[in-house]
Amino acid sequence: MTLGGTIGGAVAGKVDGAVRQAFERALDPHDVISDPVRCRAYECDGLTGYRVTPQLVLLPRDAAQVAAAVRVCAEHGVPFVARGAGTGLSGGALPVAEGVVISLARLKRVLEVDPLDRRAVVEPGVTNLEITAAAAPHGLYYAPDPSSQQVCTIGGNVAENSGGAHCLKYGFTTNHVYSVEVVLPDGSVVTLGSDTGEQAGPDLRGVFLGSEGTLGITTKITVKLLRTPETVRTLLADFPSVRAAGDVVSGIVSAGIVPAAVEMMDTLAIEAAEEAVHAGYTVGVPAALVVELDGPIEECDSQFEQVKAICEKHGCTRLHIAGSPEERAAIWRGRKAAFAAVGRISPDYFVQDGVVPRTRLAEVLDRIAELGDEAGIRVANVFHAGDGNLHPLVLYSAAAGETERAEKLSGEIAELCVEFGGSLSGEHGIGTDKACSMPKMFSDDDLDVMRRVRAAFDAHNICNPGKVLPTPRLCGERPGKYKPHPLEESGVIERL
Repeated sequence: MTLGGTIGGAVAGKVDGAVRQAFERALDPHDVISDPVRCRAYECDGLTGYRVTPQLVLLPRDAAQVAAAVRVCAEHGVPFVARGAGTGLSGGALPVAEGVVISLARLKRVLEVDPLDRRAVVEPGVTNLEITAAAAPHGLYYAPDPSSQQVCTIGGNVAENSGGAHCLKYGFTTNHVYSVEVVLPDGSVVTLGSDTGEQAGPDLRGVFLGSEGTLGITTKITVKLLRTPETVRTLLADFPSVRAAGDVVSGIVSAGIVPAAVEMMDTLAIEAAEEAVHAGYTVGVPAALVVELDGPIEECDSQFEQVKAICEKHGCTRLHIAGSPEERAAIWRGRKAAFAAVGRISPDYFVQDGVVPRTRLAEVLDRIAELGDEAGIRVANVFHAGDGNLHPLVLYSAAAGETERAEKLSGEIAELCVEFGGSLSGEHGIGTDKACSMPKMFSDDDLDVMRRVRAAFDAHNICNPGKVLPTPRLCGERPGKYKPHPLEESGVIERL
């Protein structure tokens, strides 16, 4: 779908010639893109069903130019959206039709690696793997590893509080960021947090991380580095059912074992991944688990034997243990290829993201299958089973007129996670995609507090407007607390 107009109640200023010239003075004329054809390259992120062409795209070269660009936006009331690599999957980087995109692609320097204090200072355009590559000579690495870690940037990870396959043991981005330098929506520059992650007063660093670009733009990040584990043990196990694989996850955690990762894939996801990268998965098996342990050798060896026994107890039909770094890399290549690989078995797809309690994984997956059957839409599942972070892939064909049904099913799956005691998102964010579902998880009072926090940072609503919180444009609701229509109060109509 294509969206346009003013977003989220922002007072959108027209980007006329004078405003464009102000941007050119703040940056460089060559770094201000106004050609509509070139601007279309920035019209969406990884959620390609939503598209908006911005009036301008700005390409600052350093933090000072980012701040200068934001000051122009503040002065003229121009909405702006920060953009990293564009790999987000919730429409978080969707532009505003009356506004500008501020790309951080050129801010891609690793500024410092401190092996003594185990931290690195980087710009937002640096990818996850580039941080690890810079730290590797010191025997260190950066733990968060989203599946797109080769291309996703740390600035986007901060915005979404991204996780990844190893978040079960190591946590999310917020657990590995000490401080962030931020350009606020008025163009001022502040540092939230400190070199040690501690600061007096409210945890504004914690407020900012995961705010999806609605509170400001990150221009510098200080991240925590960890020692490279002494050993890593990885296995790939097949199971006769998703429920059996889910029981293994519960069994491992109940045994007091905290693996570095526990990932699950179902039949469709395995089929797509194997066709794409030939990683050695068993095509046609109902479910497969990737389990990885890391740490001291003796501890890993002992716990690995326990994990193998738990897999066998629950009917494992094949157990493949990686015998070399190359075999381990192949197993992970299959898992991390799954999202992109489903394009081989479906012309179009939505990637959903929600969290449920581990103990209810099987119930939720059964219900997702039922919803898919009712809609006549296939759903592939690949997810972080260890912490219950689901990533259902809703497969459809736009050419066959299935878009509306697929979009409806995707929303139902997100809200199903809330119904089962989970949340709307584990790491992809709310963005544009799930803003209308926020009232399913939060009360009117909750949402009102969120709006007030946001307004404290961005009083004029020009910073990534229309994202996260439900708005009239997105959901057909009035802003603020919901007031029922008289016909609803009388029982004539019902609010959906």
